Parts: sequence; structure tokens; C-alpha cells
Amino acid sequence: MNRWAWAEVSVGAIEHNARVLAGLVAPAQLWAVVKANGYGHGALCAARGALAGGASGLCVALVQEGVELREGGIDAPVLVLSEQPADALRGAVQHGLEVTVYSTAAIDALAAAGAHDHPVHLKIDTGMHRVGVAPGDAVAVADAIAASPAVRLTGAFTHLAVADEPTDPFTQEQLHRFDAVVGLLADAGHHPRVLHAANSAGAIAHPAARYGAVRPGIAVYGLLPGHGVAAQVAALGLRPALSLYARVSHVKRVGAGERISYGLRHTFARGATVATVPVGYADGVARRSFAAGASVLIGGRPRPVVGVVTMDQLMVDCGDDAVAVGDPVVLIGRQGEHELTADHWADLLGTIGYEIVCGISSRVERITVP
Repeated sequence: MNRWAWAEVSVGAIEHNARVLAGLVAPAQLWAVVKANGYGHGALCAARGALAGGASGLCVALVQEGVELREGGIDAPVLVLSEQPADALRGAVQHGLEVTVYSTAAIDALAAAGAHDHPVHLKIDTGMHRVGVAPGDAVAVADAIAASPAVRLTGAFTHLAVADEPTDPFTQEQLHRFDAVVGLLADAGHHPRVLHAANSAGAIAHPAARYGAVRPGIAVYGLLPGHGVAAQVAALGLRPALSLYARVSHVKRVGAGERISYGLRHTFARGATVATVPVGYADGVARRSFAAGASVLIGGRPRPVVGVVTMDQLMVDCGDDAVAVGDPVVLIGRQGEHELTADHWADLLGTIGYEIVCGISSRVERITVP
């Protein structure tokens, strides 16, 4: 180990979660999203666990992410979820990555990259307004796909904006718009083999969104897609796959009235033993964690973070308890009777669990465990 801070990623937990989700959505296929280095868990680790759990395919955001999977020995279908720069498409063709298109320019770029009968998925913008072809233009792009020997229409899909808020009627409106476009495509003679719309929350809370395949991301890693689906997620028994650990690197005693860290923003009301933990905001622990009331686990108990988190270190108030250099620290995971989760950190910091795990930097070694 190169430093006293590391993450452990359970392939078994990812496999378990994929198996649960695959069973839930069957007969729809499960295509696990492993973009952004497997949501911070490690792309190859995530891919192997998801495929072992029954995933039929994988999804990434970038061509280079798909190439990494191929070079790591993954031969399952891989879909790149948005149009890519023309210069990247030769890699997609060479490595057999399925490609998303929503413009005729993307079709032309694939042809220029040497594609022949290459599988593409047509993305339809049903209201999220991020990327995708407008519903009224979908048939024209499908016609261009059919006319080009470079590509063939394998799938059609959309993305749900508020699936994690099950009472919001906009999800049903999006599915209605998607169904209408699929009908127009069929009338024009286009019949993509697979339709897909559901992200994690869509797959769990909206059975009508499952179609022929689903694309869960965060749920594969055992984290919450949103509080609106918390009950459904809890009932599934998904397991968080990542734990974040460290060891105490320094211990000191400070007196009442002493202040600590940059800006000296915390004043000790009493004498305390302070443990320094060698992780900081360069590792993904937010600088504002102290102000948000964050704690870590040392000695089986929550210990408050004191003072501003620095780039490489944070400090913890351990009261009058005995603490020694090398003692284990838990930032995400369980110690004794207590557990800290990525979702817990997200609630403290006013964000989502996705950002917490994706934000754990490459400086933190990932260790794969069963």
C-alpha cells in the first residue's frame, strides 16, 4: 500500500446488485452503466461484476471508456451513450463499440471512420433537452441510417429526467412521446431491435419504462437513485459496493481555546485529542465537510471533522479517547455499530451519492475484494 488511504470495491456486491436488478426487469435485458470509471468504483471491476450478475451489455459515455473495457478483455456489447468527436469514431469502429447517433453528421462521420454495417442506436429527446434528435426529426435520421451502408439501426432510446420522483407525471409524458416516435419509425419501415429508456430509478419504479432493455447506473453500485424511490430500493436489498478507509497519521493534544486548520475556523471549547487523517479534498473529501457537520469513524464511534478539510489531510476531534497512529478510520463503510454511506455524505453536502463516489480521485487506490 502506497499510502494510508484506500477504497475497497466489492465485486460480489456489484454482481449481487446486477442479479437483483436483472431479475426485477426480466425479460428486459440489463445494460449496466460503467462510465466515469464505473462511477468511481473502477470500470473493469464494475463491468466484470455486472456481467457476472447477468448484465447483457454495458454503457459508457466516451469512446476511450469503451476502448479501456475492450483492452481489459471485456467482449460484451458496449454502447457509447452520446455522439462523439469524429476523430474518436475510428476507435469505436475498430473496437466494435455500438454508437449513439442523433444527427446525419454523425452518420457521415462514422462512414468516414471506416464503419460498415456498424450498429447504432438512435437517441430521441423526449423532453430532457440534453442531447437527442427532436421527435419530429427522428424519421429523417432513421432514413439516413437506412440509406447508409456504414450503419444499421440496432436500437432506439431516450433518457428520463425525473424517474426518481415517481409522482411527477413527466415520466409518463416522456414515455408517451417515445412510444409515439417509435410508432412513426415503424410506419416508415424502421424497426430497431431494442428499445430502452430506463435509468436506475426508471427500471425500479416505472415498469412501463423497461421496454427491451434498461440502463441502470447508480443502483448497480448499491446507491440510491433518489429519495423518491428509497422505499423501493430498500426492498430490493442492494448492497453498497465501495468503502473508503484510511489510517490515523498523526495525533496531538490541543487545549481549550486553540484553533485549527486554514482560517482557524474551529475553536476547541475544551481540551481534546486530535487525529490527523491523510485524506483531503484532492482525494474527494469536500473542503466544506467540517461546516456541513461531517464525521468519520474511529474506534467504533463517529468523530467530528474539525476545521477546514485541506488538500491532503483532515482533522478529527476524538475527545479524551486514546488514539494512536495507524488506527483505522472509516469514511464510507461500517465500523462497530455505526455505518457511513455515500448517500449519508451526499445528504450532508447537499448533493447526490453519484457525485460522492465519482469524486473519489485516482490518488485513492482501489482494492478489489470479494
